Amino acid sequence: MKSFPENIENVKKRVEKLRREIEYHNYRYYTLNDPVITDYEYDMLLKELIDLEKKYPQFASKTSPTQRIGAKILDSFQSVRHPFFMYSLDNAYSMNEILEYDRKIRRILNTSNDSNLEYVCELKIDGLSIRLRYEKGELALAATRGDGRVGEDVTENVKTIRTIPLILQKPVDVDVRGEIYMPYEEFKRLNSVRQQQELPLFANPRNAAAGTLRQLDTTEVAKRHLDSFIYSLEFPERHDVKTQWEALNYMHELGFKVNRESKLVHDFEEMKDYFDRYEKLRDSLSYPIDGVVIKVNDFAIQASLGFTAKSPRWAIAYKFPAEQVRTRITDVTIQVGRTGTLTPVAHLEPVKLAGTTVKRASLHNFDYVKERDIRIGDIVLVEKAGEIIPQVIKPIKSERKGTERPIEIPKSCPVCHGKVGKLDEKDVAIRCLNPYCPAKLEGWIEHFASRKAMDIRGLGNKLVSKLVKKGILKDPGDVYELDVETLSKIEKMGEKSAKNLLDQIERSKKATFSKVINALGIPMVGEGTARLLGERFHDISELLNASEEQLMQIEGIGEKVAKSIVEFFSLPQTKRMIDKLISHGVTCSKESSDLNNPKPLKDLRFVITGTLSRPRDEIKERLVELGAVVTNTVSSKTNYIIVGENPGNKLTKANNLGIKTLDESELEKLISELSSKNLQT
Repeated sequence: MKSFPENIENVKKRVEKLRREIEYHNYRYYTLNDPVITDYEYDMLLKELIDLEKKYPQFASKTSPTQRIGAKILDSFQSVRHPFFMYSLDNAYSMNEILEYDRKIRRILNTSNDSNLEYVCELKIDGLSIRLRYEKGELALAATRGDGRVGEDVTENVKTIRTIPLILQKPVDVDVRGEIYMPYEEFKRLNSVRQQQELPLFANPRNAAAGTLRQLDTTEVAKRHLDSFIYSLEFPERHDVKTQWEALNYMHELGFKVNRESKLVHDFEEMKDYFDRYEKLRDSLSYPIDGVVIKVNDFAIQASLGFTAKSPRWAIAYKFPAEQVRTRITDVTIQVGRTGTLTPVAHLEPVKLAGTTVKRASLHNFDYVKERDIRIGDIVLVEKAGEIIPQVIKPIKSERKGTERPIEIPKSCPVCHGKVGKLDEKDVAIRCLNPYCPAKLEGWIEHFASRKAMDIRGLGNKLVSKLVKKGILKDPGDVYELDVETLSKIEKMGEKSAKNLLDQIERSKKATFSKVINALGIPMVGEGTARLLGERFHDISELLNASEEQLMQIEGIGEKVAKSIVEFFSLPQTKRMIDKLISHGVTCSKESSDLNNPKPLKDLRFVITGTLSRPRDEIKERLVELGAVVTNTVSSKTNYIIVGENPGNKLTKANNLGIKTLDESELEKLISELSSKNLQT
C-alpha cells in the first residue's frame, strides 16, 4: 500500500483519484461483469481510501465509495417533489392488443406499415421505480416514484447498491429513471435466513426489494444486495440525445447498468418475436421480469404523441400471462395470521409449476372461496402470484363428481377457540376477535410499539418475536417490565442497545391518552375512533366502565364498535394489562396530556383531497393534535376541505355543498388566526 502523502493538496488529489478508480472498478465488476483487477487489488485501493478519509476527515464526501457499506440509522424518509410527473404505463395482455397499439400509433402519426417507425423493446423488470439526480457527475438524490408527483428520499439506502454509480464516468448534470430489484438468488437467500429466524417470508422479489429500500437501517439494506437497471434519460435534449436507443447507450457510457437484452425493432412481427423469445427465457434469467415495455424510439415523435392523464401514449407494457396448471384440492386448513386474519389454505395433489413442486396454494379469504364456489375435492387451476406464491384461480366445475365438499367458515379460531368475525361490514377478512389469541400476540405488541401508537423506536418485529417466543412478553403491559439484564441476554442485544430501548420505553409513557387507547389494540377501534374516545372520556377508568349506550352517543361510534369496546374492557386479561400500564406511569388520563394543550381547531371537521407538499398522514396528524376531526368523506358537517394538486370527486361534492376550500398556505393562515384567538381567550 502507498504511504500517505504529506502535502495536504497531494492528499486531496490522491483521495479524488482513489474515488474515481474505485468507482471505475465497481462499474467494470458490477455493471460490465468484466473486472480488470483482482479482488485483492480492489480491497487495497478501498482500504487506502478508508484510511485516508479517517486521517483527513475534511475530505469526507457523501459520494465516496466508502459510503456503500451502510452505517446510518435514519429517523424517517423525507418527501421529495419530482420536477416532472413520473407516469406509469398502460398495460396490454395479448398480441392483439399490441397489434392494435401499433396500428393506433401509425394512425395518429399518419404513417404506413412500411414506414421507418422504430420501437425499442425492453424487458419489464419487476421491481420498484427510482429517480436519480446527479450534479457534476455525483449522486445528489435518489427518490421513489410515490404517487408520481411526490416520492421519498432514499438516497442513503441507494448508495449501498453497487450497480448505481456514486460518481459518473463524466461530470454531467443528469436525471435518470430506472428500476431497483432483488435478484432471484438474493431473494432465496434472504427468505432462507428469515425462515431460520422464524420471520414472515417475503411474497416475491418485488416486495422484498420494496421492503428493503424502506429500511431505516442502511447497514441492513447493504446486506441485502439490491440491484438496478436504468432505462430512462430525462431532458434528453440537454445531452444532445435524440432517441431512446441513443439514450440507453449514453447512460451505459455514463456508468449506469443498462439492460443489454433491449432491442431496436421496426414492426409488429419483430415485436412478437421479442415477446415470444423472452416469455420462454424468463425463468432462465437471474432477475424477475413480468413482461416487455415497448417505446417509440424517436424522442421528437414521443413529444408529438404526448401523454394521457396517467400514461405516455408513446409506450405500453405487455404483461406475460401467468403459467397455470391443473390439480386437485385434497383438503383445506386454516392459518391464523399476526393480525388474526383466518386464511384458508388449499392442500393439493403435488404438481410442477414454474420449475417447482407445488403442494399448497392460497385461497385468499372466504369471500374469494364463495365467489368462485371452490370446494374440497375440486379439480382447480393454480398459478403463481408474482411468480412466487401459488394461488387457486378457479375450479373446473364440469369435472365435479358430486363428492366435493364446501369450504366452511370456522365457528371459532383454530388456535385459541375464541370468537371469529369481520371487524366491520367493509372488511373482507374473517378474523379471530380475541385480542389475547397467541397467534396475534407478536402483531399486537408490534402495533402497540408502532409510530401511531406508543412510538417505541427500537422495539421492532425481530426483537418482539424473540421476546414473545421466550415468554418474556405475554401482553403489551409487559413491555414496561423489561430491564437491562433481561434485554442484554437477547441475541444481538448488548447493554448499550438495551439501555437505548429502555429510554424509548420510558419516553413512551408520556404518549397522549388517545394514542394509548389506540395502542391497546381494541378490536374495531383504529386511530380515529381512539381519538374520539380520548376526547370524550376523562381517564381509562371512565372508559373501562362505559356502557354501550354511552359509547353510541359519540358521533362516529355505532353499535358493533360499542359492543366490541365493552367486550374488550370486560375481559380479566385487559384489566390486568391496564393495571400494569397504570402502575408503570403510562398516561391513562387527559390531565397529563390533552387538557393543557391548546386546541384551536377543536370541533372543526376537515377532509383532504389531492397531492400535497407533505405526506397526508403528517398533515392529518397535525390537524388532529390541534383538535380537528379529519374524515375521508365530505358531508354537510364538513367545515373545510384542504385541496392539493389533482383533487378528486371530493372537491366537486364540497363545492356543491358550499364547503370552504383551503390550499396549504391558507390552512397555515387559518391555524395561525385561530391559535391567536385561542391565546387571547
